[in-house]
Amino acid sequence: MSQKIVIDPVTRVEGHGRVTIHLDDYGKVKDSFFHIVEFRGFERFIQGHPYWEAPVLVQRLCGICPVSHHLAAAKAIDQLIGIDPENLSPGAGKIRRLLHYAQIFQSHALHFFYLASPDLLFGADAPKEKRNVVAVALEHRELATRGILMRKFGQEIIKAIAGKKIHGISAVPGGVYKNLSSEERMYFLDGKSIESLDTMIEWVKGVLGFIKDYHVKHRRELDEFACYPSGHLGLVSEGNAMELYHGVLRAIDGDGKVTLDNVNTNHYLEYFSEAVEKWSYMKFPYLKQAGRENGWNRVGPLARINVCDKINTPLAEAERQAFFEFYGKPVNNSTMYAHWARLIEMLHCAELMGDLLRDDELSSDDLIRTGKKRHVGIGIIEAPRGTLTHHYEIDDKDMIVKCNLIVSTTHNNEAMNRAVRWVANEMISQKGTISDGMLNHVEMAIRAYDPCLSCATQAIGKMPLRVELFNAQEELIKVVTNV
Repeated sequence: MSQKIVIDPVTRVEGHGRVTIHLDDYGKVKDSFFHIVEFRGFERFIQGHPYWEAPVLVQRLCGICPVSHHLAAAKAIDQLIGIDPENLSPGAGKIRRLLHYAQIFQSHALHFFYLASPDLLFGADAPKEKRNVVAVALEHRELATRGILMRKFGQEIIKAIAGKKIHGISAVPGGVYKNLSSEERMYFLDGKSIESLDTMIEWVKGVLGFIKDYHVKHRRELDEFACYPSGHLGLVSEGNAMELYHGVLRAIDGDGKVTLDNVNTNHYLEYFSEAVEKWSYMKFPYLKQAGRENGWNRVGPLARINVCDKINTPLAEAERQAFFEFYGKPVNNSTMYAHWARLIEMLHCAELMGDLLRDDELSSDDLIRTGKKRHVGIGIIEAPRGTLTHHYEIDDKDMIVKCNLIVSTTHNNEAMNRAVRWVANEMISQKGTISDGMLNHVEMAIRAYDPCLSCATQAIGKMPLRVELFNAQEELIKVVTNV
């Protein structure tokens, strides 16, 4: 008697997704799908707008990571006016980088403390009433407070640069519209009005201590949970150093073999294609030479720490080395290690922000440059969730005639589907279990990727979960709900 399990919606992620797990006549998992059921249409409705509107329009894709879309679009628009990233003025380039690192810092803090920590602190099988940020605040007050203040620190930098914490404007074609005064920079360094940058570094180091202890205590289950070989994709700079703003594309397979060798981002179309499936609105990017079946890659913190050979800030580099020394293998394919990698990136961004805030070029008045007009612009950046591509083409009247967006979460689409399949097989086929804890294990596998399913905001609050079990005659057998 075949059955179907439905999880709708997946909770504690940005956007709306649904999981269906199909069982065969013997109660074993036959197939599973992670459905993305929202459709935005930005690639289409941005056409006909003048190119300079793109960085403002596309950031409305998301209320969690609008800066990432703003800057990826800005990099593409720079090319349309003849300016490549290395040709920006030093001050403008550093302002953008500071904005970008602040965005990653606050977004990672949001995900780890608000969305992921309930599972780590209380366990996947804890009562559903405890698996939320309110319970974290009640039982782990200091940890929750620090998480809130770390997110605030990043958002305050965004506000200082872009005018607002969400959907502000900083980048303009060829540069930025304002600098940061020495007084504005000192605000984040001296700790008089807001927790200082040095405090942020110490707090992140403290949370890294927590995640290390957690992995020691739960090593076997974390090593095995949703562990499967995959490709890994990210930007790197000289010496294959981790790069978050501008670099070349590098990819490796699950054993560490290079599958994409430091490719210029302008040539991404020569190497990547996108597949579609009838059960999801989200595409499936893959490397052309490897094909749809084997060419997919993970992106994001775990992928970035895998593809790089070093991190160019001392504290984060020491943590990277400790990460791999603990894991014991040169490539980490264990899904739950993404949280550890995410915290290492927070430390890296904090170090980078400190270097920039002490740099007088952030106060330079040399902010905008121009060049010779082009008709194609490509901007690729490492968003918090992974490699993000914006590609625009314009006509002679400066109107956008083509737009291609490969959002970070689409790269992780195949990986998330395989994670769901792994949990379903482990929890149902092997243990014969259908429970609230099992449902949360499925969601945990998805949450580790910090997906932004529609690239839109998600309201924090109670989200209903309803699982319906049907027999082969489509008769409802059982309903499990968290409401």
